[in-house]
Amino acid sequence: MNDKKYYLTKEKLEELKKELEYLQTEGRRQVSEQLQKAKEYGDLSENAEYSQAKEEQAKLEARISELDNMIRNAIIIQQNPKVNTVQIGSTVFLKKDGQIYHYTIVGANEADPKNNKISNESPIGKALLGKKVGDEVIVEVPSGKIKYKITKIQ
Repeated sequence: MNDKKYYLTKEKLEELKKELEYLQTEGRRQVSEQLQKAKEYGDLSENAEYSQAKEEQAKLEARISELDNMIRNAIIIQQNPKVNTVQIGSTVFLKKDGQIYHYTIVGANEADPKNNKISNESPIGKALLGKKVGDEVIVEVPSGKIKYKITKIQ
């Protein structure tokens, strides 16, 4: 069994629970109806609709299993403003070449770089974890190395 831990905000956990409930009820009902309809077409060995419905069913069950595993192994990200090191849930302000950047460290399932949410498993996320204000962090990226200075942690 997969014992991987999934770092999630309370909001993301609730979102996943809602998706799981929907797929277990409405999603399964829809696939069941597709299968029933496809069976009415006759010979299952040459029935493209039936094959497609079975494929949809397999995808649905895989997603249900994945969500169930994520929910059971979820670790809720707690934001603790008193902590002075970067942790999952921290918002980190970085200075590079005179410019300030900020990122919130989240679990891989919530990463959204366009909205400044980076994964704890990403190169920069890994490099920042455990660091303090004033620390310089060097991040290996495909184009080389980037140096940041941590200016603030929230």
